[in-house]
Amino acid sequence: MPILNKDMTLCISLSARPSNNGTRFHNHLYQQLGLNWIYKAFAPTDLAQAIAGVRGLGIRGCAVSMPYKEDVIALVDVMDPSAKAIDSVNTIVNDGGRLTAYNTDYTAIEQLLERHAVPRDYSVLLTGAGGMAKATVAALRDAGFTEVTVIARNEVAGRALAAQYGFRWQGELDGGTADMIINVTPIGMKGGLKGGPEAESLPFPLEVIDAAKVVFDVVALPAETPLIKVARAAGKTVITGAEVATIQALEQFVLYTGIRPTDEQVRAAEEFTRAH
Repeated sequence: MPILNKDMTLCISLSARPSNNGTRFHNHLYQQLGLNWIYKAFAPTDLAQAIAGVRGLGIRGCAVSMPYKEDVIALVDVMDPSAKAIDSVNTIVNDGGRLTAYNTDYTAIEQLLERHAVPRDYSVLLTGAGGMAKATVAALRDAGFTEVTVIARNEVAGRALAAQYGFRWQGELDGGTADMIINVTPIGMKGGLKGGPEAESLPFPLEVIDAAKVVFDVVALPAETPLIKVARAAGKTVITGAEVATIQALEQFVLYTGIRPTDEQVRAAEEFTRAH
């Protein structure tokens, strides 16, 4: 890591529960590539002021996590098609005070469905209706999935999300099962010193997990969430939030720097992130 200096380029992340995953991944790549850059995570107390700081201080890039992916839309200048299509932002690039919003979550979900060869005729139960859920549902629709049910207690948001992509909405699990289940809620997430209020909870009942063939948890912290642990023990195909985090962070890195690291460099950064 280069010594802090006036010419150093700064990138940041904004999250209600920041982790060190992004800082380790990006900073390790900066070091490998000899870039005079640094990455720092923040938990903003005022989102508008934080984004004003990105603009006013010349911060090059800003990752956006839950729960700010929709709220930040009103604070940027330009919506790239990747963000505009789903009204959700996870990346902001600052070009001389002009803030452009992107979404690399969609790309990550799309690549992982392909990588794990999930059959397109699988039925899907998805919990959540926020910004990450939008990216996930859009990726499912565009990949050719047709039997998808969005489960969200917020009826307005849940109905709207399901209707936008031609899927069904339910307020609660009603005993139904599916071939693939996807958690896109904070259940199982740990962050900071105490973690979330449901850090040890499961987003689906055990019988629903047992009936599934593929279990996908978008939560990246910890890498092995309670849902993923139970699914692995049951011999299910699992897709983890850590995988999502690596792909979306890589695409952010490319947007910020204009450099695409080699597969070997990405693996080294990924191993460094997991090892610390």
